[in-house]
Amino acid sequence: MTARIEHLVTSGLFALDGGVWDVENNVWLVGDDHEVLVIDAAHDADAIEKAVGGRRLTAIVCTHAHNDHIDAAPELATRTGAPVLLHPADRELWEQTHPGTAPDGELTDGRVLTVAGTALTVLHTPGHSPGGVCLYAPELGTVFTGDTLFHGGPGATGRSFSDFPTIVGSIRERLLSLPPETVVRTGHGENTTVGGEAPALPEWIARGH
Repeated sequence: MTARIEHLVTSGLFALDGGVWDVENNVWLVGDDHEVLVIDAAHDADAIEKAVGGRRLTAIVCTHAHNDHIDAAPELATRTGAPVLLHPADRELWEQTHPGTAPDGELTDGRVLTVAGTALTVLHTPGHSPGGVCLYAPELGTVFTGDTLFHGGPGATGRSFSDFPTIVGSIRERLLSLPPETVVRTGHGENTTVGGEAPALPEWIARGH
Protein backbone atom coordinates (compact mmCIF):
# COMPACT_ATOMS: atom_id res chain seq x y z
CA MET A 1 0.00 0.00 0.00
CA THR A 2 1.39 3.41 -0.99
CA ALA A 3 1.76 5.97 1.75
CA ARG A 4 -0.69 8.85 1.98
CA ILE A 5 -0.01 12.53 2.56
CA GLU A 6 -1.58 14.41 5.47
CA HIS A 7 -1.44 18.16 6.04
CA LEU A 8 -1.52 20.32 9.14
CA VAL A 9 -1.20 24.11 9.44
CA THR A 10 0.35 25.56 12.59
CA SER A 11 0.89 29.17 13.64
CA GLY A 12 3.71 30.90 15.44
CA LEU A 13 6.62 33.29 15.08
CA PHE A 14 9.49 33.47 12.63
CA ALA A 15 12.54 35.31 14.01
CA LEU A 16 15.75 36.17 12.17
CA ASP A 17 18.19 39.08 11.99
CA GLY A 18 16.39 40.91 14.80
CA GLY A 19 12.94 40.80 13.18
CA VAL A 20 9.90 38.82 14.29
CA TRP A 21 6.89 37.93 12.13
CA ASP A 22 3.65 36.00 12.64
CA VAL A 23 3.57 33.04 10.25
CA GLU A 24 1.53 29.99 9.36
CA ASN A 25 3.49 26.87 8.45
CA ASN A 26 2.59 23.73 6.56
CA VAL A 27 3.43 20.54 8.41
CA TRP A 28 3.39 17.46 6.19
CA LEU A 29 2.94 13.86 7.33
CA VAL A 30 3.69 10.93 5.03
CA GLY A 31 2.75 7.41 6.06
CA ASP A 32 0.02 4.85 6.58
CA ASP A 33 -2.03 3.57 9.50
CA HIS A 34 1.05 2.17 11.23
CA GLU A 35 3.99 4.52 10.67
CA VAL A 36 4.51 8.10 9.60
CA LEU A 37 7.22 10.66 8.89
CA VAL A 38 6.85 14.37 9.76
CA ILE A 39 8.26 17.09 7.53
CA ASP A 40 8.91 20.35 9.45
CA ALA A 41 7.75 20.20 13.07
CA ALA A 42 6.55 23.79 13.27
CA HIS A 43 5.32 25.62 16.38
CA ASP A 44 2.92 23.14 17.98
CA ALA A 45 4.15 19.78 19.27
CA ASP A 46 0.70 19.01 20.72
CA ALA A 47 -1.08 19.40 17.38
CA ILE A 48 1.57 17.44 15.49
CA GLU A 49 1.57 14.62 18.05
CA LYS A 50 -2.22 14.47 17.77
CA ALA A 51 -1.94 14.20 13.97
CA VAL A 52 0.58 11.37 14.37
CA GLY A 53 -2.12 9.70 16.41
CA GLY A 54 -0.13 6.97 18.10
CA ARG A 55 1.53 5.71 14.93
CA ARG A 56 5.25 5.01 14.97
CA LEU A 57 7.02 8.23 14.03
CA THR A 58 10.03 7.18 11.95
CA ALA A 59 11.67 10.59 11.60
CA ILE A 60 11.22 14.34 12.02
CA VAL A 61 12.67 15.83 8.86
CA CYS A 62 13.71 19.50 8.80
CA THR A 63 13.75 21.07 5.34
CA HIS A 64 15.91 23.82 6.85
CA ALA A 65 16.70 25.30 10.25
CA HIS A 66 14.82 28.59 10.38
CA ASN A 67 13.17 28.63 13.77
CA ASP A 68 9.61 28.40 12.47
CA HIS A 69 10.38 25.03 10.87
CA ILE A 70 12.20 23.44 13.83
CA ASP A 71 10.88 25.04 17.01
CA ALA A 72 8.70 22.03 17.98
CA ALA A 73 11.13 19.35 16.74
CA PRO A 74 13.01 18.56 19.97
CA GLU A 75 9.81 18.36 22.02
CA LEU A 76 8.16 16.09 19.45
CA ALA A 77 11.29 13.92 19.41
CA THR A 78 11.26 13.65 23.21
CA ARG A 79 7.62 12.56 23.20
CA THR A 80 7.90 10.03 20.38
CA GLY A 81 11.50 8.85 20.33
CA ALA A 82 11.82 9.79 16.66
CA PRO A 83 15.14 11.16 15.36
CA VAL A 84 15.40 14.75 14.16
CA LEU A 85 17.17 14.97 10.78
CA LEU A 86 18.81 18.11 9.35
CA HIS A 87 21.38 18.92 6.68
CA PRO A 88 24.68 19.73 8.44
CA ALA A 89 25.10 23.05 6.60
CA ASP A 90 22.22 24.43 8.68
CA ARG A 91 23.68 23.59 12.09
CA GLU A 92 24.55 27.23 12.81
CA LEU A 93 20.94 28.23 12.23
CA TRP A 94 19.74 25.30 14.35
CA GLU A 95 21.87 26.46 17.27
CA GLN A 96 20.28 29.91 17.18
CA THR A 97 16.97 28.27 18.14
CA HIS A 98 18.18 25.26 20.14
CA PRO A 99 21.58 26.21 21.61
CA GLY A 100 23.58 23.43 23.16
CA THR A 101 21.66 20.72 21.31
CA ALA A 102 22.12 18.88 18.03
CA PRO A 103 19.87 17.03 15.61
CA ASP A 104 20.00 13.25 15.81
CA GLY A 105 21.08 12.63 12.24
CA GLU A 106 22.14 14.25 9.00
CA LEU A 107 20.31 14.70 5.73
CA THR A 108 22.64 14.41 2.76
CA ASP A 109 21.97 14.83 -0.92
CA GLY A 110 20.67 11.60 -2.39
CA ARG A 111 19.78 9.98 0.92
CA VAL A 112 16.60 7.96 0.66
CA LEU A 113 14.13 7.88 3.54
CA THR A 114 11.49 5.16 3.46
CA VAL A 115 8.15 5.22 5.25
CA ALA A 116 5.21 2.89 4.70
CA GLY A 117 7.07 1.37 1.76
CA THR A 118 7.42 4.73 0.01
CA ALA A 119 10.76 6.34 -0.81
CA LEU A 120 11.54 10.02 -0.35
CA THR A 121 14.83 11.21 -1.83
CA VAL A 122 16.68 14.12 -0.25
CA LEU A 123 17.59 16.89 -2.70
CA HIS A 124 20.02 19.46 -1.32
CA THR A 125 18.66 22.82 -2.51
CA PRO A 126 20.63 25.63 -0.85
CA GLY A 127 19.79 29.29 -1.29
CA HIS A 128 17.07 30.09 1.23
CA SER A 129 19.53 28.63 3.72
CA PRO A 130 22.82 26.74 3.26
CA GLY A 131 21.33 23.40 4.26
CA GLY A 132 17.93 23.67 2.68
CA VAL A 133 16.57 20.40 1.29
CA CYS A 134 13.55 19.14 -0.59
CA LEU A 135 12.08 15.64 -0.45
CA TYR A 136 11.04 14.03 -3.72
CA ALA A 137 8.52 11.18 -3.60
CA PRO A 138 8.00 9.96 -7.19
CA GLU A 139 5.49 7.29 -6.15
CA LEU A 140 3.33 10.05 -4.70
CA GLY A 141 3.95 12.44 -7.59
CA THR A 142 5.11 15.15 -5.24
CA VAL A 143 8.05 17.10 -3.90
CA PHE A 144 8.10 18.76 -0.48
CA THR A 145 10.03 21.99 -0.99
CA GLY A 146 10.10 23.70 2.41
CA ASP A 147 10.93 27.33 1.66
CA THR A 148 12.90 26.67 -1.55
CA LEU A 149 9.99 26.99 -4.00
CA PHE A 150 6.52 28.44 -3.54
CA HIS A 151 3.47 29.10 -5.66
CA GLY A 152 4.78 32.17 -7.48
CA GLY A 153 8.51 31.81 -7.12
CA PRO A 154 11.58 31.13 -4.99
CA GLY A 155 11.81 31.42 -1.25
CA ALA A 156 13.06 34.65 0.28
CA THR A 157 16.77 35.44 0.11
CA GLY A 158 16.89 38.90 1.66
CA ARG A 159 18.21 37.81 5.05
CA SER A 160 21.38 36.26 6.44
CA PHE A 161 22.50 32.79 5.34
CA SER A 162 20.66 33.18 2.01
CA ASP A 163 21.62 33.86 -1.60
CA PHE A 164 19.40 34.53 -4.61
CA PRO A 165 21.59 33.12 -7.42
CA THR A 166 22.08 29.97 -5.35
CA ILE A 167 18.36 29.37 -4.82
CA VAL A 168 17.61 29.96 -8.51
CA GLY A 169 20.32 27.46 -9.41
CA SER A 170 18.89 24.93 -6.97
CA ILE A 171 15.40 25.30 -8.40
CA ARG A 172 16.58 25.13 -12.00
CA GLU A 173 18.84 22.13 -11.54
CA ARG A 174 17.07 20.07 -8.87
CA LEU A 175 13.36 20.91 -9.09
CA LEU A 176 12.48 22.07 -12.60
CA SER A 177 14.08 18.88 -13.90
CA LEU A 178 11.33 16.85 -12.20
CA PRO A 179 8.24 15.82 -14.19
CA PRO A 180 6.09 18.92 -14.83
CA GLU A 181 3.03 17.36 -13.22
CA THR A 182 4.88 16.91 -9.92
CA VAL A 183 2.91 18.57 -7.12
CA VAL A 184 4.96 21.06 -5.11
CA ARG A 185 3.99 21.01 -1.42
CA THR A 186 5.47 24.07 0.20
CA GLY A 187 6.46 25.24 3.67
CA HIS A 188 3.89 28.04 3.63
CA GLY A 189 0.79 28.68 1.54
CA GLU A 190 -0.77 26.75 -1.30
CA ASN A 191 0.47 23.93 -3.48
CA THR A 192 1.67 24.38 -7.04
CA THR A 193 3.30 22.19 -9.69
CA VAL A 194 6.74 22.05 -11.23
CA GLY A 195 5.26 22.79 -14.65
CA GLY A 196 3.29 25.70 -13.27
CA GLU A 197 6.40 27.43 -11.93
CA ALA A 198 8.91 26.65 -14.69
CA PRO A 199 7.78 29.35 -17.17
CA ALA A 200 8.51 32.11 -14.65
CA LEU A 201 12.20 31.24 -14.23
CA PRO A 202 13.52 33.91 -16.63
CA GLU A 203 11.42 36.53 -14.84
CA TRP A 204 12.82 35.51 -11.44
CA ILE A 205 16.36 35.82 -12.74
CA ALA A 206 15.68 39.21 -14.29
CA ARG A 207 14.00 40.52 -11.16
CA GLY A 208 16.65 39.30 -8.75
CA HIS A 209 16.04 39.79 -5.04
